[in-house]
Amino acid sequence: MTTDLPAAPPPGLELRGVTVRHGSVPALSRVSALFAAGEIGCVLGENGSGKSTLVALLSGLLRHDEGELLVGGTPMRFRSPRQARAAGIATVWEDLAVAPLLSVWRNFFLGAEPTVGRWPLRRLDLDTARETTARAMARVGVPGLDPDQPASQLQAGERQSLAVARALHFGARALIIDEPTTAVTVARQTLFGQAILAARAQGLVVVVVTNNPRYAHLIGDRFLLLAGGQVAGSLTREDVDADSLTALMAGGDQLGILTDALTALHPELGER
Repeated sequence: MTTDLPAAPPPGLELRGVTVRHGSVPALSRVSALFAAGEIGCVLGENGSGKSTLVALLSGLLRHDEGELLVGGTPMRFRSPRQARAAGIATVWEDLAVAPLLSVWRNFFLGAEPTVGRWPLRRLDLDTARETTARAMARVGVPGLDPDQPASQLQAGERQSLAVARALHFGARALIIDEPTTAVTVARQTLFGQAILAARAQGLVVVVVTNNPRYAHLIGDRFLLLAGGQVAGSLTREDVDADSLTALMAGGDQLGILTDALTALHPELGER
């Protein structure tokens, strides 16, 4: 007698043979990858490897020319960032901007402020806005924040944590984080790392795009290496330590050896 096992849930984000061209030049070439819910997947590569194109694709800024992009198992073809957000994908950009003269809670709820009462007597629910903002920030590792302070007083790590807290509050399914450690101190990296781990604990798909292999190994569960717009390696934390990941990021013979070994184990990689 056999029993049917429940089907595994579809991965949060999946790329199947995705190609993105800029004119006749492929910025991504037949890239396949899985980013599962409740995991942190780190995308690594040097400048020109295709990382920025991947971020733009997942964020709705670019469309793929070939292959499939699936969200929760459903094929998607975003035509705008609005469509990506509607599908539950939130992006935290490297040059994240806030409205500096507005309060933290105003930035948190920008365009979606809570209200009380009925029209024409409807008004902002200030108490709920403040309490919700403070609670959401504490949830990602920033306790005791004054929600009425101007956003200009936030440190870099706190601004990024604000973006993560907002994504969690408004029901994002996936979080794309672009170069979180660029020009950021160790203390702020640690602060933002807490927010990333909080997002993973909430079951989100977390994709961290970075060129810092040591930071990636510290927070990541899986690592996707890109080179020249192609997948050069797909590894887990068990496959590689921080030193080896750093060496692989340098490319050269070691990256070639890795690619050959992965292709031997998984022939489908060689088809890209």
